[in-house]
Amino acid sequence: MGLGTLVMWANIVLLAGFTFGCNSLRHLVGGRLDCFSCPHNVAKERGGYKAWRFVTWFNEQHMLWAWLSLFSVGFTDFYIRMCAAGHWTDPRFF
Repeated sequence: MGLGTLVMWANIVLLAGFTFGCNSLRHLVGGRLDCFSCPHNVAKERGGYKAWRFVTWFNEQHMLWAWLSLFSVGFTDFYIRMCAAGHWTDPRFF
């Protein structure tokens, strides 16, 4: 495992944060419901509210996730290109 592996894992984590904060995903997991506390709402009992709160946590910082993922994609591409061209060497941890 080398530094390039960690760079790519950070890229995946940041892209996942951006994806989980998407308004469309928030709508899919429960945003389409008008009321979670209504007695006829079974989504709350099935964990829909927890999923909606999880996605909402990411959605509240959606712009931050967008910028971080944008720069991580650019840096990951640059890092791989520099290593492939032989300008940088990828340090190995083990």
